[in-house]
Amino acid sequence: EGNEPGDSAKITYSELLHKVCQFANVLRSQGVKKGDRISIYMPMILELVVAMLACARIGALHSIVFAGFSSDSLCERILDCGCSLLIT
Repeated sequence: EGNEPGDSAKITYSELLHKVCQFANVLRSQGVKKGDRISIYMPMILELVVAMLACARIGALHSIVFAGFSSDSLCERILDCGCSLLIT
């Protein structure tokens, strides 16, 4: 369910698994491997869940920075964790 009343979506486990596998392959094609650190800067949407699960699937560590943070806060978090990729 989204933040707005009536804003919702349904997805089956099979559909979620398909999206996660697709995105994990995208991450691999970008050179991401097990142990790499990735920052995710997204609002609370389905794609955030897909990105988190795709990172976990390939063994990459992820740090979530919610979209309400400023660019300075995002920059500090990226530098602190030494991430190699930012997903927006």
